[in-house]
Amino acid sequence: MYLRGMPLMSSRMITKPAFLLLFLLSSSVLWADEEESTEKSDKKPIPEPTSFVSEHNGMFGGKSINYTLTAGETYVRDKDDEPKASIFTFAYTKNGVDDDEVRPVTFLWNGGPGSASTLLHMGIYGPKRISVPSDATHSGAPPYPVLAAPETILDVTDLVFVDPVGTGFSRALGEHESKEFWGLKEDAKSMAEFIRTWVTDNGRWNSPRFLLGESYGTTRAAGVANILEGEFMMSLNGIIFVSQALDFQGSTPYIRDNIISHITYLPTMSAAAWYHNKINPKPKNLESFLDQSRAFATDELLPALFKGNALDGKTRTYIRDRLAYFTGLSPEYIERANLRVQGRRFAKELLREEGLAIGLLDARYTSDEIDDLNANPAGDAATYAINSAFKSALMDYMHDDLGINWDRLYLFPADEDLSGNWRYRTVPDGKRYEPMFVNTARDLANALRINPDSKVLVASGYYDLVTPFFDAEFTLNRHDIRSDRITYKYYGGGHMMYVNEPSRTALLEDTRVFIQQQTNN
Repeated sequence: MYLRGMPLMSSRMITKPAFLLLFLLSSSVLWADEEESTEKSDKKPIPEPTSFVSEHNGMFGGKSINYTLTAGETYVRDKDDEPKASIFTFAYTKNGVDDDEVRPVTFLWNGGPGSASTLLHMGIYGPKRISVPSDATHSGAPPYPVLAAPETILDVTDLVFVDPVGTGFSRALGEHESKEFWGLKEDAKSMAEFIRTWVTDNGRWNSPRFLLGESYGTTRAAGVANILEGEFMMSLNGIIFVSQALDFQGSTPYIRDNIISHITYLPTMSAAAWYHNKINPKPKNLESFLDQSRAFATDELLPALFKGNALDGKTRTYIRDRLAYFTGLSPEYIERANLRVQGRRFAKELLREEGLAIGLLDARYTSDEIDDLNANPAGDAATYAINSAFKSALMDYMHDDLGINWDRLYLFPADEDLSGNWRYRTVPDGKRYEPMFVNTARDLANALRINPDSKVLVASGYYDLVTPFFDAEFTLNRHDIRSDRITYKYYGGGHMMYVNEPSRTALLEDTRVFIQQQTNN
């Protein structure tokens, strides 16, 4: 007879110890099989990727374009070739492309970290857009107008709007957890892996490629570019930074002894004070005034702050009064601040006498806060004014135009656990690590050295108190990045400068021209 496939010896008696040994061996095999079966049954099932496909037509850049919208999941795989994450995208691709037509593809994402692509999608680059007041007033209650966007760039590039894991419909899969993707390095790697997968699945390896990120999305884009250019051997034709945030030292205004932020923020404070009529006398030309503010910040304020208590009294008084002029604040406030005006405190102080705080994302906006004595704003006037309209517009557009009817929750804002679990550490646990300001400008510099043909378009809003335009100049004018690789453009809005209508159309045209130049079209 046989016991679990093992022949028993019939030529002699089986001793009791031998029988017990055989019993234990057979039992261990049974238990192992049961454990393996239990493990398999405990694994989370991974369904096939979900996709919603629809056909559309629109006028873009003066051309009639037939296009396909594919709203769906792309699975990124782990080292065992098992799906580890679902990346949901809205991909707009032109139909009927001729064999001789070179059709670029642009990958777009927002920032946060922890933001879906809603703002770029519905605010400027998608074929439909939300219309909010251009003059920085509140967008009010629904219904909100969703309009055709003939100015967008579908005439020159396909568009893929990307939602990172923990935003939109994107999720971790199987045994993988979302926090595996929530980090400076981890996020960039997963987005690079997604692009490689999407390009492969869609047969687009020889298409011109662009990255377009906003805010933290620019932090991400620099890291992704370095991975694509180096590790994945996937050259880029160009990168578009909307509200640049590569070196966080220049965009961190709330640390008292961060001298750099006091310099990078001053021109934006000057723009805000000019907008709200706090500069006396008020210059007629904003750009010329901001050139003066830049010069004062670098040539006079920086040396003064560097000297600290060693600064002589006469020079200190001069710096105080000039800083008061360029910020619109009183000399007494500047004195109490010890010549160090923090960006968030400025947002509360500028219109304090009127009982208003100005916006952080866009200093043109104002809000009437409950506590007029706080040093900092309690929230952000710009966020309050537009976010509800943007989300309502996207949800309505998905339901009515795209036929997306899914029982999965669309995360905008992101997974509630994302922010607290985001990892900025740049080395593995257990390795020596000294914390520092986040800085992916080095990644960008390396990517541009690998590929000498790739260039960068930098779009900045004058009234952005989160990622100031002077910080973009300060960051990208160093780190061994050649000046002829960078193009700077400025707009009369804030962080999402495209909520200002003239800025929206100007940024679209600047993006169109940049893509055409980088593809020789």
